[in-house]
Amino acid sequence: MNTMEIDGFHTVISYDAEIDMFRGEFAGLNGGADFYARDVETLRKEGETSLRVFLSACRERGIEPRKQFSGKFNLRIPPALHERIALQAAAHGKSINAWLVDLLTQHTAAYSNE
Repeated sequence: MNTMEIDGFHTVISYDAEIDMFRGEFAGLNGGADFYARDVETLRKEGETSLRVFLSACRERGIEPRKQFSGKFNLRIPPALHERIALQAAAHGKSINAWLVDLLTQHTAAYSNE
C-alpha cells in the first residue's frame, strides 16, 4: 500500500496513468481532500496545501476534520471462512472478535496513530 503521512494525517497515494501524475487522497476525514503532482516532493507540498485549505474550511464551518469511528463494523464472509476463523480463534483460546482484533492490530501496526 502506498501511503504518506502529512502533519499527522494519512494519505493514500496512487498513480493516474491518464494524466501521468501521482494522486494523494487524505483518509479518515469528514470530507474530501486530494492533491496531484508529477513527483513525490511536489506531491508532499501539494498535500500540505490541500490539508491546510481543508482544515481552514473545517474551522470556518465548525466541523471536526477527522472522521470519528465507532469501533464496530459488519463483515459478510462465506460460511466456510467463518468456520475456519472460529477454529483458529478457538485454537488460540480466544473469541473470534479477540482473535481478529489481534490479527488486524498486527497487520496494521505500521499505520497506527496510537
